Amino acid sequence: MKKISSKLLAFAVSGILALSSVGCGGTPKAPEEPAAKAAEASSDNAAKEEAPAATPTEEKVKLNVWHLWTTDADANAKSFMKVLEQYKAEHPNVEIEIDATENEAYKTKIKTAMAANEGPDVFFSWGAGFAQPFVDAGQILPIEEYLTPEQKANLLPSQTANLTYNDKLYGLPFVSWVGILYCNKEMFEQNNIKVPDTYEELLAAVEGFNAKGIVPFSVGAKDGWPLMFFQNVLALRTAGAEGSNAALEKKVPFKQPEFVQSAQMLTDLVKAKAFDEASLAFTYDEAKVAFLNGEVPMFYIGSWFAGEVQDDKISLVKDKVVAKNFPSLAGTKGNKDEFLGGAIDCFMVNNNTKHKEAAAEFAAYVSEHMAKESFLLGAGLPAWKVDTTGETIDPLVQQMVDLANGSTGFVLAWDTKLSGEAAEKHKTLVQEVFAGTKTAEQFADEMDALK
Repeated sequence: MKKISSKLLAFAVSGILALSSVGCGGTPKAPEEPAAKAAEASSDNAAKEEAPAATPTEEKVKLNVWHLWTTDADANAKSFMKVLEQYKAEHPNVEIEIDATENEAYKTKIKTAMAANEGPDVFFSWGAGFAQPFVDAGQILPIEEYLTPEQKANLLPSQTANLTYNDKLYGLPFVSWVGILYCNKEMFEQNNIKVPDTYEELLAAVEGFNAKGIVPFSVGAKDGWPLMFFQNVLALRTAGAEGSNAALEKKVPFKQPEFVQSAQMLTDLVKAKAFDEASLAFTYDEAKVAFLNGEVPMFYIGSWFAGEVQDDKISLVKDKVVAKNFPSLAGTKGNKDEFLGGAIDCFMVNNNTKHKEAAAEFAAYVSEHMAKESFLLGAGLPAWKVDTTGETIDPLVQQMVDLANGSTGFVLAWDTKLSGEAAEKHKTLVQEVFAGTKTAEQFADEMDALK
């Protein structure tokens, strides 16, 4: 197995962050008569020589921490639990109370809690548009001042753009992700079909698998966001990263041929039977099982999925999968080396926490240590400098590293780039296009109507 490219990672020795101690003092004595002082002086000195030195007592702290990893098979879940146990061993004075909620339900839960000023001390979040309302409301702690000099040096500046608002850092990333077309090469070979590099080859693969009675793609359309990835990456291919970001930032309208085309291409894929007809009834967790069981040849999702693909306890396709960027599309503004993805997954600290320093230290500790563990488990690319000396990199992860190293541009998933109700409406619009209840033109019109 290859070692990771030095272009992506810098090697450094990570320091261990410890909570500061709080000293305890004795209760002062009442004034004494001079004679009494003299009489006791010698005995006091003797007692001081025999008594052990006073030891500082650490303040007991309890932190509520929320995240979205509800299955033990998730690579980030494994990474988080490993780092959490390390943290607990090094910080016995800190009690961590964990609350985990599934992805879509989590988004609603954290928004509701923050709106009611009942958010946890530390929580998983997405940056960019998702966290913008929290920051605007003054609910997130600016965290950079709580980082040690070593942590500031290890956090990669290129990974913090989506977590910086008004020149202040509000969240700490642990990994960045890229959209990956996972292809079961064994199924492609057995059916004499080429793994696609171009969109024309993708359409040929869809036709070829359908002819064999095999559903080409599995997608958890019920959850919205996995289906959204398809329209988002199709827009990346038609409009390019620059054009997509400009529209998402409301610098240009969505009612352009490129964005209409992206929605129409999704409609065309449905008509070509690229997906299971029951996809709108499948959650993400249900859809991924079909790929892990070797029942469908293609699955388009984030790089975090690699850890599950290579986990032989849950996967029947370990070492049978190749990682590809979404196929290129000729004659458009998009570039074949542009990716859906970026650094946006993070930990944030509630500005209303009673334990700002402890919460910030916990967020920094977990983020920095998860950068390495999540990477090694195939959950993403590290947002911090990590030392991988002596480590072996899984070949599927290495493929993704090589792809990311050649990237020329990124666009975040639209539901995290957009903010508030606009993000939820966007996912619904994509579902409606998929279901055939909205046309591509209506999709573009209603995207422009989002506030």
